[in-house]
Amino acid sequence: MTPFLEQIRHIVSGGMMSWYETKMFIEHASVVSSDALHVVVGVLVWMLVAVLWRKPLTARGPLAILIGLIIFNEMVDLWAEQWPDKAMQLGESAKDVVLTLLLPIVLVLVVRLRPELFRSSPRGRRR
Repeated sequence: MTPFLEQIRHIVSGGMMSWYETKMFIEHASVVSSDALHVVVGVLVWMLVAVLWRKPLTARGPLAILIGLIIFNEMVDLWAEQWPDKAMQLGESAKDVVLTLLLPIVLVLVVRLRPELFRSSPRGRRR
């Protein structure tokens, strides 16, 4: 490997390990489970992307960015952790993806298919 490619590999590896260590710190410092963190962070990142891009939550962009970030995150997990049982590790990774995406996808579908659920009705308003 050339010195340039070795330097790039070192930078990328360092960045991935820094992300993994930061994530582990947050997970261990948190009072909620790792699974709950996936749900909460998934929704917060999805909303933050929508706000920063000035797009509605029903737009494809915020959800696509969330999916990309989830894939990156799980790739880092698979790279940083070496479980004895690879099938168990892949199953845990799949569970993380589902937990992180479940609520944003459900909310997008409900808002698109039943938008009236998110509007106040004239009868329900107080005068």
